[in-house]
Amino acid sequence: MHQLLLNRKIYTDFFLPHIPNAQRFVWLVTADLKDLHVETDSGFEPFLAVLAGLVERGVSVRLIHAKEPGPRFREDFDEYEALINNELFERVLCPRVHTKAIVIDARLAFVGSANLTGAGMGAKNEHRRNFEAGFVFDEPQHVRELMDWIDNLYLGEHCHQCQRREYCPDPIIDNIDER
Repeated sequence: MHQLLLNRKIYTDFFLPHIPNAQRFVWLVTADLKDLHVETDSGFEPFLAVLAGLVERGVSVRLIHAKEPGPRFREDFDEYEALINNELFERVLCPRVHTKAIVIDARLAFVGSANLTGAGMGAKNEHRRNFEAGFVFDEPQHVRELMDWIDNLYLGEHCHQCQRREYCPDPIIDNIDER
């Protein structure tokens, strides 16, 4: 499958039905990260509650983002013990990340323009949403390529050649041999 999703379809056709149903892992890559709220059976709740629920079920979550999240996100984060000091929740910050991608269970992926924000994912009021586009795909070779790329990013493989280190508030690799 290779499917184009536009605007709110990103939220209704990918985000809502697939992320909460992950069985093994969810990898999230975004430039911007804000206090995204999503529809659940009990109304609207912070996306962090969904992530905490996944972790509590034994699903690992990897989050890579480019800048510090908004203040409401940071306040909400502290309410979810499952995301604090839990080996199933991994987070790194890299100011060079501009990619927006999600991989679920090594079987399904999304790559597009939408950040993990209400306006980006289409979860906001229809007149306040961003105009976004992206592709969902499940071709094993393409999912694997994306996963390898995300894994290298997460492990700091690019840190050794990065020429923006002085702008990095939370280096993935703390000590780089200066050669």
